Amino acid sequence: MQDTSIQYDAVITVCRDLFVKKMKDYGSAWRILRLPSLTDQIFIKAQRIRSLQENEVRKVDEGEVPEFIGIINYSIMALIQLEKGVAEQPDLSSEEISVLYDKHIDITKTLMMNKNHDYGEAWRDMRVSSLTDLIIQKLLRVKQIEDNKGKTLVSEGIDANYQDMINYAVFAMIHLGEAK
Repeated sequence: MQDTSIQYDAVITVCRDLFVKKMKDYGSAWRILRLPSLTDQIFIKAQRIRSLQENEVRKVDEGEVPEFIGIINYSIMALIQLEKGVAEQPDLSSEEISVLYDKHIDITKTLMMNKNHDYGEAWRDMRVSSLTDLIIQKLLRVKQIEDNKGKTLVSEGIDANYQDMINYAVFAMIHLGEAK
C-alpha cells in the first residue's frame, strides 16, 4: 500500500500544479459557480472519457488523462464551494485556495487509504472503463442529491461522492500511467 500512497501523491502533484497555474491565469473566477454547475462540468469530462473509451475515432487529439485531471480539480472546487459557499465575485487569493486545495486532498487521501486498506486494493484489478462508470454513477447520485436540495435519508452526502470521484480518477490515472 506504500506504493499507492506514493503514486497517489504523484498524480495529485500533476493536478495541483495545473490548478495553481490556472489560478494564475484566471484567478478564482470559478468561485461564482454554483454546485450544479461544477457537477455538470465534471459530468462533461466523464462523458468525454467514456466516449474516448468507446469510440475508435478521435476528432480532438487529447486523451483521457487531461479529463481525469479536470475531474479531480473540479471536484476539489466543489468541495471548496461546499465549505465556503458560492461567492458573488472572486474572493480568495491563490494562497488561500492552495491551502484549501491541500486540506481537501488530505481529507480525501485519508479516506482513500482507509478504504484501500479495507478493500485490499481491489481497484488495482479494475479496468479504467469501470472507474469511469463509477464516476458517472457518483455524478448521477450527486445530481439527485442536488435535486433533493442536498438532503439524503440514509446515504452519504455530496462531499463523500466528490471525494470518491477524486479517488476513482486518481486510480484511473495510476492505471493509465502504468500502461505506458
